[in-house]
Amino acid sequence: MTYVIGSACIDVMDKSCVAECPADCIYEGARSMYINPDECVDCGACRIACRVDAIAYESDLDETELPYMADNAAFFETVLPGRDAPLGSPGGAAAVGRVGVDTPLVAAMPTRDVPAH
Repeated sequence: MTYVIGSACIDVMDKSCVAECPADCIYEGARSMYINPDECVDCGACRIACRVDAIAYESDLDETELPYMADNAAFFETVLPGRDAPLGSPGGAAAVGRVGVDTPLVAAMPTRDVPAH
């Protein structure tokens, strides 16, 4: 089981979750953040810290957010555009830095204007 970042993060990427994650398992795409399900320790610190309410425990996802459970995993398990191999489980987002691409689900979402914080 793991936590999942859903649609509320797209084009917002508040990143308040990153500072609270003791496992360093929240990675940055181009338009959204993604939680590595193999590295997540299920502590819930990210969910509490998220100021845009984009994170939920996988069993608490509502029906409209269910696709994001597989999508978060796909970010690590599939070859993303412009990359030659899956990201896998590199053992921490800080060492990887911004990945800069998204899964097809997120990339296909309409861009939304987000007010500056």
